[in-house]
Amino acid sequence: MHDNQPRTSTPDTLPEVITRYLKAHRAHDTATAITAFTREATVIDDGNTYDGTEAIEGWLDRSATEFTYTIHLTDAQQTDATRYIATHHLEGNFPGGTIDLRYQFTLRGGLIERLVIEP
Repeated sequence: MHDNQPRTSTPDTLPEVITRYLKAHRAHDTATAITAFTREATVIDDGNTYDGTEAIEGWLDRSATEFTYTIHLTDAQQTDATRYIATHHLEGNFPGGTIDLRYQFTLRGGLIERLVIEP
């Protein structure tokens, strides 16, 4: 992308590794979700940083059981050759009950190297 402008994507145009992670995360399938990350990946969520697949696996296990919620992909963008943003609308029994979150993915070697989740 040479014009430096984000390009809107649809869920079916997101890279396979991102859709694999998103589907597995939504299904609480930690074993599949973790395969989407590099060994030294970093996830930042709710002010906490998880470095490496062991820490990410623990985060995935906790997030699957901490709250009950529905998640709906509302927007997807490719911001450059290795970065994507998937915006989700969540509704559930967490504080506030609804939120829109941006899942900001950075890919390396066909896997997720960094994921930042924030409003």
